[in-house]
Amino acid sequence: MQLDLFSKQTNFRLLSLSSGSSGNCYYLGTPEYGILIDAGIGFRTVRKYLREYGIAIETIIGVLVTHDHADHIKNVAPFANKMHVPVYATEAVHAGIERSHYVENLVSTSRRIICKDEAFAIRGFTVTAFDVPHDTIENVGYQITFEGKTVVLITDVGRITETITHYASTANHLIMESNYDDEMLRFGRYPEYLKRRITSGSGHLSNRLSGNFIASIYTPTLEEVWLCHLSNDNNHPQLAYKTVETCLANSGIEVNRDVKLKTLNRGKPSDIKLF
Repeated sequence: MQLDLFSKQTNFRLLSLSSGSSGNCYYLGTPEYGILIDAGIGFRTVRKYLREYGIAIETIIGVLVTHDHADHIKNVAPFANKMHVPVYATEAVHAGIERSHYVENLVSTSRRIICKDEAFAIRGFTVTAFDVPHDTIENVGYQITFEGKTVVLITDVGRITETITHYASTANHLIMESNYDDEMLRFGRYPEYLKRRITSGSGHLSNRLSGNFIASIYTPTLEEVWLCHLSNDNNHPQLAYKTVETCLANSGIEVNRDVKLKTLNRGKPSDIKLF
């Protein structure tokens, strides 16, 4: 059953199709066109999920890629090679995609090279990529503005930087990694080398670090925060939510009064945001 989301009052919609180590994909669009951020889940799955929200996959006009890990790129090829949708990534990330054994060679006509901190347009969106530290050849976050609104996505974050702080501070809607709980990771089943990798400064961001960061950049212009890329083994949605909520409360910021907060589902769509 399709959902009727295309009223005249609703021009833009934001949807997380999947968020986690098994696959990441986000949609932002209008009734006429839309873009994806990452394509780490199956093409048919993307089409099915979008159809459930009344969105035709043929309206996708671009795919933005954050980095070349499989859970972000393993199904980008059908968009590039079959639908001839432009794939936007930095030169380094495109090089990583070309070397990945998860992705067949992308047709050259679909490659779009972007530069960090340089804005570019995709129809009604103004997009800027920015550096995010992670253990890959290069990783970027995205600032996307449209009709006076700004969405910022920051995932696979090893540590907070001045660049991240700058772009996150512009967000009306912030999609922010909250990957693991400190105690669950410390006492969990992961081998020590993997625990060190996750906490190394080029791995992922904990609930506590994410919550403290969000509190530090909060202004009344921040309307909503989505916590993304939650670990299946070292986190839990309620725990992530509560930890971040507590960090905000410690700074006098009340969830649902000052800002909305939600956690994103790992392997299925989360509730759609209408603008």
